[in-house]
Amino acid sequence: MQIGEVAERTGLSLRTIRYYEEVGLVVPSDRSQGGFRLYAEPDVDRLQVIKRMKPLGFQLEEMRELLALLETHSATDDRDQHLDRLAAFHAAAEERCEELRAQLRIAEEFAGALRAYLPGD
Repeated sequence: MQIGEVAERTGLSLRTIRYYEEVGLVVPSDRSQGGFRLYAEPDVDRLQVIKRMKPLGFQLEEMRELLALLETHSATDDRDQHLDRLAAFHAAAEERCEELRAQLRIAEEFAGALRAYLPGD
Protein backbone atom coordinates (compact mmCIF):
# COMPACT_ATOMS: atom_id res chain seq x y z
CA MET A 1 0.00 0.00 0.00
CA GLN A 2 1.11 3.55 -0.57
CA ILE A 3 1.91 6.06 2.15
CA GLY A 4 -1.50 7.76 1.94
CA GLU A 5 -3.32 4.56 2.80
CA VAL A 6 -0.86 3.86 5.61
CA ALA A 7 -1.46 7.36 6.99
CA GLU A 8 -5.20 6.80 6.88
CA ARG A 9 -4.96 3.40 8.59
CA THR A 10 -2.59 4.54 11.33
CA GLY A 11 -3.88 8.06 11.92
CA LEU A 12 -0.37 9.39 11.38
CA SER A 13 0.40 12.23 9.00
CA LEU A 14 2.42 11.71 5.84
CA ARG A 15 5.06 13.98 7.33
CA THR A 16 5.29 11.88 10.49
CA ILE A 17 5.61 8.64 8.53
CA ARG A 18 8.35 10.17 6.38
CA TYR A 19 10.11 11.39 9.52
CA TYR A 20 10.01 7.91 11.05
CA GLU A 21 11.52 6.62 7.81
CA GLU A 22 14.19 9.33 7.87
CA VAL A 23 15.29 8.39 11.42
CA GLY A 24 15.21 4.66 10.60
CA LEU A 25 12.23 3.55 12.68
CA VAL A 26 10.34 2.23 9.69
CA VAL A 27 11.46 1.44 6.18
CA PRO A 28 9.03 0.90 3.33
CA SER A 29 9.00 -2.71 2.21
CA ASP A 30 9.41 -1.69 -1.40
CA ARG A 31 9.21 1.11 -3.94
CA SER A 32 7.00 1.23 -6.98
CA GLN A 33 8.49 1.65 -10.45
CA GLY A 34 7.66 5.33 -10.09
CA GLY A 35 9.58 5.55 -6.82
CA PHE A 36 6.57 5.66 -4.50
CA ARG A 37 6.97 4.14 -1.06
CA LEU A 38 5.16 0.84 -0.69
CA TYR A 39 4.32 -0.54 2.74
CA ALA A 40 3.27 -4.01 3.82
CA GLU A 41 1.21 -5.08 6.82
CA PRO A 42 4.27 -5.53 9.10
CA ASP A 43 5.25 -1.91 8.33
CA VAL A 44 1.79 -0.73 9.41
CA ASP A 45 2.07 -2.83 12.59
CA ARG A 46 5.45 -1.27 13.32
CA LEU A 47 4.01 2.23 12.89
CA GLN A 48 1.16 1.34 15.25
CA VAL A 49 3.70 0.34 17.92
CA ILE A 50 5.59 3.61 17.42
CA LYS A 51 2.33 5.56 17.64
CA ARG A 52 1.54 3.90 20.98
CA MET A 53 5.01 4.57 22.37
CA LYS A 54 5.09 8.26 21.49
CA PRO A 55 2.61 9.55 24.13
CA LEU A 56 4.48 7.56 26.77
CA GLY A 57 7.58 9.65 26.17
CA PHE A 58 9.84 6.99 24.71
CA GLN A 59 12.83 8.47 22.89
CA LEU A 60 13.83 7.44 19.36
CA GLU A 61 16.63 5.15 20.56
CA GLU A 62 14.27 3.47 23.01
CA MET A 63 11.72 2.99 20.24
CA ARG A 64 14.38 1.51 18.01
CA GLU A 65 15.51 -0.89 20.75
CA LEU A 66 12.00 -2.01 21.66
CA LEU A 67 11.04 -2.55 18.02
CA ALA A 68 14.14 -4.71 17.58
CA LEU A 69 13.26 -6.66 20.73
CA LEU A 70 9.72 -7.25 19.51
CA GLU A 71 10.92 -8.41 16.11
CA THR A 72 13.40 -10.90 17.56
CA HIS A 73 11.20 -11.99 20.46
CA SER A 74 10.95 -15.62 19.40
CA ALA A 75 14.32 -15.93 17.71
CA THR A 76 16.66 -14.76 20.42
CA ASP A 77 19.62 -16.71 21.76
CA ASP A 78 19.79 -14.94 25.12
CA ARG A 79 16.18 -15.31 26.20
CA ASP A 80 16.73 -14.15 29.80
CA GLN A 81 18.41 -10.89 28.79
CA HIS A 82 15.73 -10.36 26.15
CA LEU A 83 12.94 -10.85 28.68
CA ASP A 84 14.69 -8.55 31.17
CA ARG A 85 14.76 -5.73 28.60
CA LEU A 86 11.11 -6.31 27.69
CA ALA A 87 10.22 -6.24 31.40
CA ALA A 88 12.09 -2.93 31.78
CA PHE A 89 10.14 -1.44 28.87
CA HIS A 90 6.90 -2.74 30.36
CA ALA A 91 7.71 -1.17 33.74
CA ALA A 92 8.57 2.14 32.09
CA ALA A 93 5.31 2.10 30.13
CA GLU A 94 3.29 1.30 33.26
CA GLU A 95 5.00 4.09 35.19
CA ARG A 96 4.35 6.61 32.43
CA CYS A 97 0.70 5.52 32.22
CA GLU A 98 0.30 6.22 35.92
CA GLU A 99 1.87 9.66 35.47
CA LEU A 100 -0.55 10.39 32.64
CA ARG A 101 -3.50 9.22 34.79
CA ALA A 102 -2.40 11.63 37.51
CA GLN A 103 -2.17 14.48 35.00
CA LEU A 104 -5.63 13.59 33.69
CA ARG A 105 -7.09 13.67 37.21
CA ILE A 106 -5.65 17.16 37.71
CA ALA A 107 -7.00 18.32 34.35
CA GLU A 108 -10.47 16.90 35.12
CA GLU A 109 -10.50 18.61 38.51
CA PHE A 110 -9.61 21.89 36.83
CA ALA A 111 -12.34 21.47 34.20
CA GLY A 112 -14.80 20.74 37.00
CA ALA A 113 -13.71 23.85 38.89
CA LEU A 114 -14.25 25.97 35.78
CA ARG A 115 -17.69 24.45 35.29
CA ALA A 116 -18.72 25.92 38.65
CA TYR A 117 -18.33 29.41 37.14
CA LEU A 118 -20.75 28.73 34.29
CA PRO A 119 -24.42 29.71 34.52
CA GLY A 120 -26.78 26.85 35.24
CA ASP A 121 -24.44 24.95 37.55
